[in-house]
Amino acid sequence: MPHVGTRQRLSLYVSTIAFQWLAVAGVGWRAWARGLRFEDLGLVIPDATGVTIAAVAGTTLFALMQWFNLRRVAQLPPEARGFVQSFADRVLPHRAIEFIPFLALAVTAGICEEFLFRGFAMGAMTRAGLANWEIVLLSSALFAWGHLYQGRAGVVSTLILGIVFGITKIAYDTLAVVVCWHIAVDVVAGAAGYRFLVRPTMASSVQQI
Repeated sequence: MPHVGTRQRLSLYVSTIAFQWLAVAGVGWRAWARGLRFEDLGLVIPDATGVTIAAVAGTTLFALMQWFNLRRVAQLPPEARGFVQSFADRVLPHRAIEFIPFLALAVTAGICEEFLFRGFAMGAMTRAGLANWEIVLLSSALFAWGHLYQGRAGVVSTLILGIVFGITKIAYDTLAVVVCWHIAVDVVAGAAGYRFLVRPTMASSVQQI
């Protein structure tokens, strides 16, 4: 599309939220039909204290890492930012009226994607008898494939995140920790992406005119 406005972004957010919850409903139904338990899917919290500490510490760390990474990318010339610049301009929220629906999308993605890739996928692979390292790598590859729309850098970063999240899910035997981490990464992207990557470029263009 030559131009993406508020209406198009809001439509994207709402449709993606609906699609992800429908996917979770369908996969959840098949998981139940196949006899996968809540424990198999990571839908339990075996150690509330340890999970809470890991969730809070990791959420803070991932939020800061995302924030500083966006600041780092913002120091590059616009032409060197590549797909990230275009993605921020077209997909990330530009104003408050867009941020609230995006926040709902971030929470949805954190819950639904972790259930699909770290819950169901890893649970099914475990039942199939795969080793932990195979499960982590395969589920992370699926996670990265699901983010092809973010370009090569996005695929690499989601692959790395998938590996970290997969190891963490196995270590804590729950999705609760990685759901919090995932939401933090997406919320910071929505809160700071346009501010750091797009708004300064637009202001610079106006000044040059």
